[in-house]
Amino acid sequence: MFKNTILFIFLALSINVISQVQNYNIGDVVDDFTVTDTDGNEHNLYSITAQGKYVFLDFFFDTCVPCQTTTPIFNELHDKYGCNEGEVYCLSINNGTDSDAEVIAFEELYGGPFEHAPAVSAEGGAGAVDNNFGITAYPTYCLINPDNEIINLDIWPISNVGTFEAAFPSGFEPEPMECTPLGIEDLIQGVDFKVYPNPSDGSSINIILTNEIQIVDIKIYNILGKEVYSNHFDTNDIYLQTNLSSGTYIINVATELGSVHKSLIVK
Repeated sequence: MFKNTILFIFLALSINVISQVQNYNIGDVVDDFTVTDTDGNEHNLYSITAQGKYVFLDFFFDTCVPCQTTTPIFNELHDKYGCNEGEVYCLSINNGTDSDAEVIAFEELYGGPFEHAPAVSAEGGAGAVDNNFGITAYPTYCLINPDNEIINLDIWPISNVGTFEAAFPSGFEPEPMECTPLGIEDLIQGVDFKVYPNPSDGSSINIILTNEIQIVDIKIYNILGKEVYSNHFDTNDIYLQTNLSSGTYIINVATELGSVHKSLIVK
């Protein structure tokens, strides 16, 4: 009995030592926080959880290679469950070393083809949240329930969106839902589009506008900001014949209502 007790204590201490969230244990109520993302939108934790939402936090920094690899999967989770309009809420928190511009560049380069989760830089208060949680390694993905309790300290390794779904507590089965990241007014007045396939082989790309705009200018830029493709179209179902080499590109769609851009990955 004595040996078993010692073994239990040793294991408990070991788990605490290797945990990437140093300031909380499973079941602890986390402190409230308010941050502002790179688009200027505020996110208050307790207001979010008061709506019955489960909150996934992604702690990252821009030169972290594992962060670069797993960020597209986190964004897929965000996209799959309604862009924070459903029961799942995703929020990326920088470690406090990167500016808005650096976080935006990180998301453009590594965020993948899905709608991106809101991301908070040092300018939006990310450093204070990172310090409050006591994050020691990156990326760290953790999960907070509607009672503000942290119920997963380190969701890892990340292989696909199913890794995050496996962290759902027993009985929590949110329905996937259409992602509508923009407000109703923006959806009516603004511009949005989808890219297929993404990733692409670089030879052909389909762009479908999600509204009825039919006068469109398309430009594609490489990661250095050099324009590699430009054309004008009079349809909202666009087929591009390109010859792009492997890499990450930015597709910019401009119309009389405004412009929007998204990432394209070519393998």
